[in-house]
Amino acid sequence: MSAELVPGNLGDSFSKYFEVVPALDEAVKREAFFVRHEVYCKDLHFEAERDTRQETDPYDAQSMHCVLRTRGENARPVGCVRLIRTNPENPAAPLPFEKHCKDTLDRTIIDPATLPRASVAEVSRLAVISDFRRRKDEQDKPVSISDDDFRSNGPASRFPFIPVSLYLACVAISLRENLNHVFVLTEPRLAMHFARIGFDIRQVGGGIEHRGLRVPSYLRPDKIAQEMKPMMRPLYDVVRTSIDRAFEATAKR
Repeated sequence: MSAELVPGNLGDSFSKYFEVVPALDEAVKREAFFVRHEVYCKDLHFEAERDTRQETDPYDAQSMHCVLRTRGENARPVGCVRLIRTNPENPAAPLPFEKHCKDTLDRTIIDPATLPRASVAEVSRLAVISDFRRRKDEQDKPVSISDDDFRSNGPASRFPFIPVSLYLACVAISLRENLNHVFVLTEPRLAMHFARIGFDIRQVGGGIEHRGLRVPSYLRPDKIAQEMKPMMRPLYDVVRTSIDRAFEATAKR
């Protein structure tokens, strides 16, 4: 879903339609697992459908999850993402991208195995419910962004709120949790689009076949937050404030 907006007012425009919620309890986690099941199992058949309508895997136990919901009377979860942390009981155990890209990572650029493992994470399971994946020719992808999403058309633009806000949520959570080195295995085109809106995202290895062509990329959350384009700042502030409030509310319980 996108919305007509005045450039520079992304935060207000986002808040009219959506909210981002970190999954700090089991109920919100179930919302994330439901979205994943609808996308990865029911729509795309990447995984087998399950009677529980919850798509989970062993990495969820060491992950931080986030859900994007619509606002209003019929509010519902429509997107999700997770940050997989290294296993605290076995920090050297590889994250999924390290397994998939063990032969294609360019370790002269960065070697995740040599980084402080408690500061390493992987963005994973970014998914958007089919109603909100706008183009019919991209219904076979868990998330979609196109060149048109970033082009001005007269006084207004169209902006891909859902995937961008979920990535911004990963930035905000990473900064809270001191996750300084974040990796993602994604489509080359998606990485390119995020670079266009100011994300410092760098390819760190060759492509692999993993449900389509995927490339390993590297993000520095602190650098993204510091060097964010002015038009992106209001959206990031809304997302970060929502996440901070959720953490603070949980801490008071």
